[in-house]
Amino acid sequence: MASDRPITIKDIARKFKCSPSTVSRALNNHPLINEDTRKNLQEYAQKVGYQRNSVSLSLLNKRTGTLGVIVPSLNHQHETAIIDGLQSVLQPEGYLMNICVSNESYLLEREYVEKLLANRVEGIFLSISQETYDSGHYEHLESIIQRKVPLIFIDREYEGFEASRVTIDDYYGAFAATEHLIKMGCQRIAHLKGPQGLSITEQRFNGYVDCLKKYQFPIKEELIVSTNFQVESAIIPTQRLMELPQRPDGIFGVNDQVAIGAMYVVREKGFRVPGQVAIIGFDDSPISAYISPPLTTVRRPGKQIGAEASRIFLSQTKENPVPVENLVLPAALVIRESSLRF
Repeated sequence: MASDRPITIKDIARKFKCSPSTVSRALNNHPLINEDTRKNLQEYAQKVGYQRNSVSLSLLNKRTGTLGVIVPSLNHQHETAIIDGLQSVLQPEGYLMNICVSNESYLLEREYVEKLLANRVEGIFLSISQETYDSGHYEHLESIIQRKVPLIFIDREYEGFEASRVTIDDYYGAFAATEHLIKMGCQRIAHLKGPQGLSITEQRFNGYVDCLKKYQFPIKEELIVSTNFQVESAIIPTQRLMELPQRPDGIFGVNDQVAIGAMYVVREKGFRVPGQVAIIGFDDSPISAYISPPLTTVRRPGKQIGAEASRIFLSQTKENPVPVENLVLPAALVIRESSLRF
């Protein structure tokens, strides 16, 4: 028996001079195989390191028990919390998750979708990449629907696409953050805006703008600057804000990383936080409570996103599935020292 290849049922059958079907039944505890034979075959299979062919079993059972999860990154606690929520519900149900990181790349996202479908996953959870929004290409998403594989958008969505989704009320969170800065006496509130086109970016921007309008604050274009979601992307934009003839006295960052980058610049330039510049982020990442001063932020329940998306998936595997479900979870303002001006 060759030692450089996996042990098969046929190898075990030759050893015991019986049919492969007998070995298969014994390994699966079939009652027609007597107990001694079952025990001998199972012990030998374990001794020689036999492993079941999961691909063959999936073809036989018409299911693989595997799922695809595609997220833009794993650099932030929010994405890992979502995956934790998925795992907490789906692992006890017997599912194995294939976790893919797109790095905000459309081509990589498309490649992952193709590979997941080729491996016959039973569902795909997708947080859409920045480049997919920018490209306007969504054929890979249509292929998921055409294959009748459940597609559930998590955290980020592709608007106008017919699929279930679980997102956060980013608009309300941004509105509440801006309103808090106004109530703290801020008169010139800057917004470090996220990447163009993403739904979460636009919802947070709209919440910021609508709050200013509600309180009859003018919308100042020089106070709205673009960043991405990384801390370093806030450095140069914040430097420019603080060099304006009329600098901001409040800054709302699209996420905690950007807000932390802004705080670094503000303090490097000799301004006090929050005394001269109040700062708010978004996400409630673990580090936000431990920087100095602790960061006011908007909490997003990442684990709940994953758990609710799992529930929707499981409902779609039943005989009478829920067609399309759009669930928006609430965001909550978490007030800490970085915004408390008095």
